[in-house]
Amino acid sequence: MRISKRVDGVAPSGIRAFFDLVLGMKDVISLGVGEPDFVTPWHVRARAIESLEQGFTSYTSNKGMIELRGAIAAFLKKRHRLDYDPEEEILITVGVSEALDLAMRSILNPGEKILVPEPYYVAYGPVVDLAGGETVFLKTSIDNGFKITPQQIEKAVVPGVRGLLLGYPSNPTGTSYSKKELEAICRVVKKHDLLVISDELYDELTYDFEHTPLSALPQMKNRVIYLNGFSKSYAMTGFRVGYVCGPADIVGAMTKIHQYTSLCAPITSQMAAIEAIKNSNGDVAAMKKEYDRRRRFIVGALNDIGLRCHMPQGAFYAFPSIASTGESAMDFARNLLKKQKVALVPGDAFGASCGGHVRISYASSYENLKEAVCRIEKYLKKR
Repeated sequence: MRISKRVDGVAPSGIRAFFDLVLGMKDVISLGVGEPDFVTPWHVRARAIESLEQGFTSYTSNKGMIELRGAIAAFLKKRHRLDYDPEEEILITVGVSEALDLAMRSILNPGEKILVPEPYYVAYGPVVDLAGGETVFLKTSIDNGFKITPQQIEKAVVPGVRGLLLGYPSNPTGTSYSKKELEAICRVVKKHDLLVISDELYDELTYDFEHTPLSALPQMKNRVIYLNGFSKSYAMTGFRVGYVCGPADIVGAMTKIHQYTSLCAPITSQMAAIEAIKNSNGDVAAMKKEYDRRRRFIVGALNDIGLRCHMPQGAFYAFPSIASTGESAMDFARNLLKKQKVALVPGDAFGASCGGHVRISYASSYENLKEAVCRIEKYLKKR
């Protein structure tokens, strides 16, 4: 066998597998890919262009530019009263996906377990598997807004459990947690001396309450590997800039792997990120306001046409139930694409228990969303 058993055992992304069907189709309204429909703000793009014109085309430090790490530290201190040393506790990565991979490879020994709420972002299970660990999925449901409970975590902690991987606001459900809910989770984490890999990429797109970083809670900073980046809030997906903040020993271990694989994030992207984090408050607020408008429309419209949908508290996804149709998620998605040319993602891409749901991204124009709802309603009536 020419392929590693570990790699061979990892399934391809359910999102990409479905969207191979979309390629080449005309007049499709795509509500599938999780990418902002806004263009990166001009002042950020201008800084990237300017940096190239000025000849900034070299490698940077493996850890990333100290100017960017310093800007991130200053932002987190002002925004959340978090205190991270830019020299030892912050690493710039090639997107948050690399940060997630580095975190797992740095903390896991063979066979150790990570708890992951389900539904989960498609990469969560595979990065644990590729690091030689095992994933223990904690199932949630629409009935409680897809939230894990402290009791679930308590019950799941068995010998070999290393930590909890928590993404909030969530891709694919938009679920987030209030400060009070996080404090209850933290009590169990501290009781069992767990690490938390906290993926907070959509933090600035939280609608109903202020986002609380896990590492900002009492006695949690040394237990949390905090992941964040520029892709979603700043509409910079193609720039591929993420970052990790955490205990110096863990960040050091992650840097060790990073320097032998990715080496460093592109200097052009890092310079654009400096501009974004220093000067984009108005841009983020404007995008968030529009996402919120779309959120309220799409959730209300889906419920009105008979697809039960909870109100997401963040990100830009809705995760309606299609149980009333009697179809599997894959059949529903394929038939909707074929008959009404609306593309969305089958829920089982996000976990085995999610086959009764589909993911809809409302990072699309308001007009597209209205037309998509009309087409979905037509499909439901003609079935």
